[in-house]
Amino acid sequence: MKRHNHGPLAGGAGIQASIALRLRAAVALTALFVILEGITGLLAHSLALLADAGHNLTDTLALALTFWTYQLASQPSNARRTFGLHRAGVLAALGNALTLVVIALGILVEAYQRFRAPEPVSAPAMIAVAALAALLNLVIAAWLHGHAHHDLNVRSSFLHVAGDAASAAGVVIAGVLLALTGQAWIDPAVSVLIALFILWSSRGVIVEAVDVLLEATPPDLDARHVRATMCQVPGVLDVHDLHLWSLSSSLRAASAHVLVQDMPVSKACDILAAVNAVLAERFQIAHTSLQLETTACDPSEVFCRIHECGVPRPREDQVLR
Repeated sequence: MKRHNHGPLAGGAGIQASIALRLRAAVALTALFVILEGITGLLAHSLALLADAGHNLTDTLALALTFWTYQLASQPSNARRTFGLHRAGVLAALGNALTLVVIALGILVEAYQRFRAPEPVSAPAMIAVAALAALLNLVIAAWLHGHAHHDLNVRSSFLHVAGDAASAAGVVIAGVLLALTGQAWIDPAVSVLIALFILWSSRGVIVEAVDVLLEATPPDLDARHVRATMCQVPGVLDVHDLHLWSLSSSLRAASAHVLVQDMPVSKACDILAAVNAVLAERFQIAHTSLQLETTACDPSEVFCRIHECGVPRPREDQVLR
């Protein structure tokens, strides 16, 4: 017997009005500012400003992509995509983070050229435009902060704008130092720091996105603890062939074989309902596929390892089945 518990796979009725409005406004503001900062960077011969403009350009693309994938994720599942399009947001997050890596490497290459052949830079233009960039990105980061904790796609966009706010603040400091000392090397030096910060901030998103795509166990879940908790449900004799994964950063799934005594279907359904309730309440697992068994499977089978509830588990380096 199998029992399926389906969470909100369709992602709700649509995008929340507040985040939709904020994303639209953020895309428009960053797009306009990219043009302003890029032109100013060219006129002022500032690599730091141009680097920041490039970062802002990816902010614009990231925010637009986030908005679009939110719409995709809200679409219902169908016969071809039975889980819907929740992974679209993960793919967008991975794409956003990889573009940041490419931009950071480009900045490092250009900074090397500037170290070899310094160019005169207009410090006042650097300070004014970078200060405006920092303010703009801080406002957008504040808009996204509340949603960044629960959604990998929004978090990747949040990291874009938060990182750009930090890099813009660095450009302001570089402009002040340049105005005081006249040392042209300060501009590419700050650009290197911006590039390194971009690489550092991108790493976490890339790792998490790849884990979701590889269907790894969510980082805050311990499969052994989940199994032990399921075993505590009255009527459950054993849990094996347990798999935990994420459909997206905010939607988790589980499948398992649950060993019970031979009993009427109605009582078995009560046990399954209790297990599903525990998984939802304790571990926020919204979608489960649980198969009831009254006879333990053959221990020689590749995908079945029986360890009765209460018996010590294998070592951590052994595969949980």
